[in-house]
Amino acid sequence: MGERVIGLISGTSVDGIDVAVADLRADGDEIVLTPLGALEVGYPEELRAALLAALPPAPTTAEQLTKLDTRVGQAFAGAAGQGLDRFGPADLVASLGQTVFHWVEDGHARGTLQLGQPAWIAERTGLPVVADLRARDVAAGGHGAPLASTLDRLWLRALAESTGQPAVGLNIGGIANITVVQPDGTAIAYDTGPGNALLDLAAFRTTGRPRDENGELAAQGEPDETLLRRLLAEPYYAAEPPKSTGKELFHAAYLDDVLPTTKPADLLATLTELTARTIADACARHGARTVVASGGGVENPALMRALAANLSDARLVTSDELGLPRAAKEAYLTALLGWLTWHGLPANVPSATGARGARLLGSITPGRTPLALPRPHTATVTRLRVAAPQPEE
Repeated sequence: MGERVIGLISGTSVDGIDVAVADLRADGDEIVLTPLGALEVGYPEELRAALLAALPPAPTTAEQLTKLDTRVGQAFAGAAGQGLDRFGPADLVASLGQTVFHWVEDGHARGTLQLGQPAWIAERTGLPVVADLRARDVAAGGHGAPLASTLDRLWLRALAESTGQPAVGLNIGGIANITVVQPDGTAIAYDTGPGNALLDLAAFRTTGRPRDENGELAAQGEPDETLLRRLLAEPYYAAEPPKSTGKELFHAAYLDDVLPTTKPADLLATLTELTARTIADACARHGARTVVASGGGVENPALMRALAANLSDARLVTSDELGLPRAAKEAYLTALLGWLTWHGLPANVPSATGARGARLLGSITPGRTPLALPRPHTATVTRLRVAAPQPEE
């Protein structure tokens, strides 16, 4: 067996903290990832409200950010503790934190900020913590995203090889991103645009609920083609990758002009079609034949129907069908990123993020004992296999 790593992340939907525990080991040029269990830990409602209130375009202060960094760190520490209690001991924690701002100017990422002070996690668990995993890629000229490309490039290579056609890893969180993996193992990845971000905002603004549960309201409406054309004119969609985005672009101002004039069901149907069409257009641009979907958006039947209808030339499956639970895929990704750093292996994909080259990612906060890193893994890793957990004896 290898190391047991806890992966922690809260996505741009700010729903809560995803926790996954994986056994990770190297076998020559292959990494073997065995999912050991996952759970979601909701933010306290007051903390979630404070986070949402601090997101762009709202103004915020150093005092607010300091308090949020501490409180998110404490929440992540509690979530890691729950993972240990439920799934047993671990060797390492990796945290992608809570993104609150992604600074992009003229198509270039200038900086990125994730909250969730890792010292609280180390103090609670006694384990070393690999965190701040995006900043080094940004410093190297990349976007620091989508880091899902690291997992997808290794994991989906066998699928692309077996079909002889590109395979796409799709994650639909607040923002949707794709990784396009070619049969030769080369890959590009980028954010396609909004996933659930505008849908959740519209649901809250029209119904007071945090989301359109199961896409029920969208299913009652019809897309407004005039509004859809206007939304599709956003320059981001036509920009060439590598590129990244977030709620600093796709925020409430998008809805201010149309809320009074569009029926709630039609607005949700239009935004559902916007997400589906921008994802499908990006997949079609790269000749995708298989799309492997994960993330919270997969739980929205209206969105999945719209996506399947727009992906007329590609087969749409979920990551569960390939052995990786769709709700926890990004938490397992986080565990992988931490394991790579721990073993001295680059954890970015320059062709996906736009960085000048491969880089070791993250910063390490020591746990209860002095740091004792393993000998760096010297083989070049080219693929990843998801293995089924072995039954307990």
